Amino acid sequence: MYELLFWNYLEGVYLNHQEVYEAIDEQETIEGLEELPVAVIINRIASVFSKWERVDENSWKNNDGVGAFQVKTTPQTVQIDCYGTEGKTMDVLVGVMEEFKCPLYDPQIPARYDEMYEEE
Repeated sequence: MYELLFWNYLEGVYLNHQEVYEAIDEQETIEGLEELPVAVIINRIASVFSKWERVDENSWKNNDGVGAFQVKTTPQTVQIDCYGTEGKTMDVLVGVMEEFKCPLYDPQIPARYDEMYEEE
């Protein structure tokens, strides 16, 4: 399994990414994070992956190739657990989240890719 995590900080807030990640696992509300339009995000993922089988309301499986993923959400975060999913598919998921200005946090590395959102 490969985890992809997404959240937005409130303006002027910048927290320790690893601590945010650990707090997500505990399903607690995290002070300093924005609320996300979770239902809209799920609908967008469903639209982008409409050719994939929707196993349940938060899980998709590629019947024409490899990979599956499950989306877990809190009001402030989106976690996508990828199972045998190709890199290009993960890039599409990251791209969907970029539409919502949510940069990727990759806990496997660990690194957050929010440089593109920082003001110059």
